[in-house]
Amino acid sequence: MLYDRRKNAQGQTSKVSELEELSRITGGLAHEIKNPLSIIKVNLKLISEELASRDANPARAARKIDVVRKETDRLEQILEDFLRYIRKTELHPVSVDINQLVTDMADFYSPQAAGHSITLRVSLDSEQLICKADGDMLKQVLLNLFINAQQAMSDGGELMIRTQKNDAKAVIIVSDTGRGIESENLDRIFDAYYSTKLGGSGLGLSTSRKIIEAHNGTIKVDSVPQKGSSFTIQLPLEEK
Repeated sequence: MLYDRRKNAQGQTSKVSELEELSRITGGLAHEIKNPLSIIKVNLKLISEELASRDANPARAARKIDVVRKETDRLEQILEDFLRYIRKTELHPVSVDINQLVTDMADFYSPQAAGHSITLRVSLDSEQLICKADGDMLKQVLLNLFINAQQAMSDGGELMIRTQKNDAKAVIIVSDTGRGIESENLDRIFDAYYSTKLGGSGLGLSTSRKIIEAHNGTIKVDSVPQKGSSFTIQLPLEEK
């Protein structure tokens, strides 16, 4: 009887927690879509006034239409990111060489890094690191971390990606020389729709944590304001 009461209490607590999380996430979504909706509304009014004017300027109206188009694209991306985040993470694990995956992503990202005056440095463990993982999902995590670092280094800097072995874990460390994160924000950095960056979606890091945890791994951040941040991922190595 006591066990049943405890089980019911735990179930109720879990449901309350889930509802609170859902409320927080949907609140974040509402906040995200307000700005583009406001811009669309204002520009549609200006377009209407422009077309009704005796000296209507088609080029000016076309520019405003282009703003509306861009904001609707932005809204679509916000909703796609939201749906991807709340969807259950389904993995398709295979044997993945972590060193090769990091190399592939560094090669993929290097043109964008160069375009933002970011020096990319890669250091790989001498030992092969094989994990049972969804390679595409891990690539998404790394891309999220690269973009996060890029946003933190608006004037350029260094992005360093290292791999190493820690007992039965493969470790990936992504470090930057950006503006860093204030200590009071570190505990919230992986929360959905929490972002300290202008224009940040607030879902990149939370999605990354969700993916890593689905792999039975961990992700953590260390940061020093005005010096940079370092994200450390640990994944279980494939059993031989």
